[in-house]
Amino acid sequence: MNFTLLLLAAVDGLSYASLLFMIALGLTLICGVFGVINVAHGSFYAFGGYSAATVMARLLPGDASTPVLVCALLGTAILVGGALGALLERGVMRRFQDRDPVLQLLVTFAVFMILENLQGMIWGSTPVNAGGLAGRMGTIELLGVTFMKYQLLMVPGIALISYLGLQGLLRYSVTGRKLLAVIHHREVATALGIDAARMGLLTFALGGALGAVGGALSVPMTTFVPGVAADMVVASFAVIATAGLGQITGALVASILIGLARALAVYTLPELEVVMPYLMMVIVLLLRPSGLFSVAEARRI
Repeated sequence: MNFTLLLLAAVDGLSYASLLFMIALGLTLICGVFGVINVAHGSFYAFGGYSAATVMARLLPGDASTPVLVCALLGTAILVGGALGALLERGVMRRFQDRDPVLQLLVTFAVFMILENLQGMIWGSTPVNAGGLAGRMGTIELLGVTFMKYQLLMVPGIALISYLGLQGLLRYSVTGRKLLAVIHHREVATALGIDAARMGLLTFALGGALGAVGGALSVPMTTFVPGVAADMVVASFAVIATAGLGQITGALVASILIGLARALAVYTLPELEVVMPYLMMVIVLLLRPSGLFSVAEARRI
């Protein structure tokens, strides 16, 4: 592999890793608080992408500036994902909070199937994208190779800002400390006067918004078709399994490793592209059954 191909693989891998991390970030946050794998999280990704594409279809033909378009893209995803996450927690998960984890998993799968059908009713089966936004942002040259600014700068930048913002929220805000208290011991936190139900609602709304932003960031670079939610949520499961449940920094590292490995496979062994994330997950879990960054103590975010 020559230098140019290696650089292309690195940038492609970083871009894919950023998208994967945005989805895994919301998923691991919910998992850290509730201890349940939210299968419906894939629908947050799909609704975020489809909704953002719908808004872009109205704005791109006009004379709106690029910053306005970016704000509309992200704002739409945050509103849609946050609303879906809040509805899922308030309408469904709160009623199954103390039930068997397997039942919780099945409930989220049922919600996923409902949202998949709702997605088909709204947008149909026509492929959707918003490639005009990426084109408007132009290109940039890196070491003699030309890349789109959207792919090289914006997508990884949004992922990094989301990571730092969530870490800051959890570590340095009163709300974040309350959330961490609920994560460590829900009953004790409730006895101390923390509204655990409110923290749960906030968690699902925030997790839904992050997943939807991942979808909104994806739609200018790829085409959304029926089934895209399942593909991406399964890949994000590989990330959180590789990192360890509830590990935010671990999810970032695992996303980068999986993204780079997948990109290298695309350029060298294309037949391994699809299986590479799961191959890495299996190898890691054989060596460390609890994930790369798991620790033998109470669940942490």
